[in-house]
Amino acid sequence: MGDRGASNHSGVTDFILVGFRVGPELRILLFLLFLLVYAMILLGNIGMMTIILTDPRLNTPMYFFLGNLSFIDLFYSSVIAPKAMSNFWTESKSISFAGCVAQIFLFALFIVAEGFLLAAMAYDRFIAICNPLLYSVHMSARLCAQLVAGSYFCGCISSVLQTSMTFTLSFCASRAVDHFYCDSRPLQRLSCSDLFVHKIVSFSLAGIIILPTVIVIIISYMYIVSTVLKIRSTEGRKKAFSTCSSHLGVVSVLYGAVFFMYLTPDRFPELSKLASLCYSLVTPMLNPLIYSLRNKDVKDALSKLLDKKKSVL
Repeated sequence: MGDRGASNHSGVTDFILVGFRVGPELRILLFLLFLLVYAMILLGNIGMMTIILTDPRLNTPMYFFLGNLSFIDLFYSSVIAPKAMSNFWTESKSISFAGCVAQIFLFALFIVAEGFLLAAMAYDRFIAICNPLLYSVHMSARLCAQLVAGSYFCGCISSVLQTSMTFTLSFCASRAVDHFYCDSRPLQRLSCSDLFVHKIVSFSLAGIIILPTVIVIIISYMYIVSTVLKIRSTEGRKKAFSTCSSHLGVVSVLYGAVFFMYLTPDRFPELSKLASLCYSLVTPMLNPLIYSLRNKDVKDALSKLLDKKKSVL
């Protein structure tokens, strides 16, 4: 039995991405929707990084984190969107074994890094509001670089573990992955291996990743709310809350979609696809909009950049 599983595993050269089960008319509509969303992701996140890099006033820890958030959003959506869009126009919808490994590895790396980065951003807001006089001391350039590097490192370790666990399974069922990209849960359904240990390790890994980041975010905002409520002036409270509302919006959208996906039973794969769509494409599209529409510094920097381009033209 072990030899048969090994041979079946080694014999897999590609997978079929089933995607969304819709007719030809809806397929065209979905392609146009994906194209629009991906174009907005490219425009919004590249624009945000350009603004942060070119405006000296945004040379602060908050915008350093925000620039890295845009970088992460841009790249993990680019791991998913181009292949998903091309599959709307091809009959085979195949992805090579190596391509599937790359999708799972890169997507896991960037999505986990984003979770840790959002926790670092919550800590940054906590220091800024609760200890403003010591902000420049606590949030030094060295610490900011370490927090970002640590986010990528945690993403890389998690990605290596998740990818290696997924592709040590024996795939002896259909090659059809019931998703629009390679993900560990639909791949598990194709395996003839015993999944008990695999599921325990996956659940433990998810807990190790999600719990610390959520705890840091919750505790940071408990202190922030407590501090803001002590501010006597309405204008002061409004200003303090406005610096956090964008971050809270991003956290809510990302973690809401992730929890929804993991709590969706396997017998409802279409709901799982919708949740995945939210955090793989909708969240990277919304993040720059949330930060630019609710942030005066970003809006001022964008206006300055556009005025400069007009003067050049």
